[in-house]
Amino acid sequence: MLYFLIGCVISGAIAGGLGRLILPGRQNISVFATIAAGTVAAAVGTGIAYLVGFADKAWLVLLLQLALAVVCVATVASSMGKKSSS
Repeated sequence: MLYFLIGCVISGAIAGGLGRLILPGRQNISVFATIAAGTVAAAVGTGIAYLVGFADKAWLVLLLQLALAVVCVATVASSMGKKSSS
């Protein structure tokens, strides 16, 4: 379990960074939020890969994690961008 969490954080940092680069425009989110979004995407992507049955194909798992990272980074960026300034 510990190795899974460490792997999710490491691959999540990479996937989050790449997802942020792929996403067009500027995202006003912190590095921590990017890593957190990538970590969630990595964990969910790995879980989906195991459920569907292609967890042994690393490149396919990475593509799924990257696609989910783009969605997660966009979601975090849009939710943080809606803060009103008073």
